[in-house]
Amino acid sequence: PTLTSGGGASGLNPTQVVQLMNREKATVVDVCEPGEFAKGHILGAKNLPLGQLEAQLAQTVKNKTAPVVLVCASGMRSRGAVAIAKKLGYENAHSLVGGMGAWRSASLPVEKA
Repeated sequence: PTLTSGGGASGLNPTQVVQLMNREKATVVDVCEPGEFAKGHILGAKNLPLGQLEAQLAQTVKNKTAPVVLVCASGMRSRGAVAIAKKLGYENAHSLVGGMGAWRSASLPVEKA
C-alpha cells in the first residue's frame, strides 16, 4: 500500500516546523485574525486570516511545491486551512498541531506586531 498523507498526517509538531523552516525555507502562514496575530506569531509568519486564505494564498506563496505551514491559535483553523491549500494545489501544506499554544509550550520564539 502506498503511504498517503491523509487529513491528520499533515500535522507537524513545533520541532518539525522549525526543521522545515530551516531546511526547506518553509513559508509560515498564520490564519488567525489580525488582532490575534499582533499578540504573538512565529517569526517571519505571514498573516492571512482564514476567510481570505482561498483568495490570497496564491499571491502570498507563489511556489506551490514549496512547503507551507499553516498556523492558528489552537490548531483547529489551520487544519481546515490545509484542506483549502491542498485544494488550491499546495501539495506540501501542513498545519502546526496545537497551534501557537504548542509553539509557546515548546518555548520557541514569538514575535509581536
